[in-house]
Amino acid sequence: MSTVADGPCTAVTCYDDLVAGVLAGAYGPDPAERRISTAFSTRQAVRHAGRAGGYRNEVLSLRLGSAVGSCAVEPGALTDEAVEACVGADVAKLLAHELLPVRVAALDAYLMDVAPHGTAGGARPFPLPAGSSLEKSRARARAVVELIDAPPGARVLVVGVVNSLLEALHERGLAYVPCDLKGGTTEWGEPVVTDALAELDRCDAVLASGMTLGNGSFEALRAHAAAHGTPLVMFAQTGSAVLPRFLGAGVSAVCAEPYPFFWLDGGPGIVHRYRAAGTASAVSGAAA
Repeated sequence: MSTVADGPCTAVTCYDDLVAGVLAGAYGPDPAERRISTAFSTRQAVRHAGRAGGYRNEVLSLRLGSAVGSCAVEPGALTDEAVEACVGADVAKLLAHELLPVRVAALDAYLMDVAPHGTAGGARPFPLPAGSSLEKSRARARAVVELIDAPPGARVLVVGVVNSLLEALHERGLAYVPCDLKGGTTEWGEPVVTDALAELDRCDAVLASGMTLGNGSFEALRAHAAAHGTPLVMFAQTGSAVLPRFLGAGVSAVCAEPYPFFWLDGGPGIVHRYRAAGTASAVSGAAA
C-alpha cells in the first residue's frame, strides 16, 4: 500500500494571491526573466475497450527548463497561432495573457520548475502499473478516490466526469453526483448535471478536475470548501504544480499528474499524492 504524507506546502488564500506572489518573486526567480522554450498541444480521442462511449481531450503544455506545465482546453478552442506565440515569451507576460488556459499553463510550468513534485514538497509517489488505457485509467482512479475522507454512503460531487472515477467511488460505497459542463449521461445512463455550485450544499465531499482552473470555476469550489469545511479533492493533470499550493486553504488533497499523462503510454507511470496537514491517512487498496 502506498502512503500519503501531510504536505508542508505553504497554502495561499486564493488563486490571484498565488499569481501575485509569483510575479513578486516570492517563489523563486523573477518570472520576467524566465522564458518558455517549447509550446505544444496534445490531442487525444479515446474509447476504452468495453465502454459504450468515448471522449476527446486537448491539453496545452509549456516547457520551462526541465519542467512542463499544462492546462486542458476545450477541443478546437486553441489556435496554432496562440500556441506558437508562447514560444520565447517570458512567464510574467504569459501570466497576463488574454487566454486563461495560457495563464494557467504558464503558472504550472513556473511552479513545476521551481518546486517539482517530490517528498520534500509533501508529495508521496503512487505507481501506476503498465497496461491498457482502461487498466491505467482504473489504477489512477483508485489512487484519486483513496484521497476522499468520507464514510460509505456519503455523497460526492464529481466535477469533471471520468467514468473510471465513478466506478471507483461505487467500489468504495460512495454515492456521487456527476457534473460536467458538457452535460449528457454517464456510461451507465445517469444524468450529468452542469451547475456544480447548485449541487454543493447537498454533497458531503467534492472531487474536482484540475480543468476547473482552466475554465475559471476552481475559486468558487475552493472558497465554498474553505467556508464550509467540505473535503475538496483535486485530480490534476491541469495545474498539477499549482493545486498543492491550496492545501489547507479549501483543498484537502491533490492527486497530481504532470505531463506525460497516463493515457499517452502503456508503460508504468506515476502520480504524486498530497494531503493537507491533519487530514486522515489513505485507505487501503492502493494500486502498486
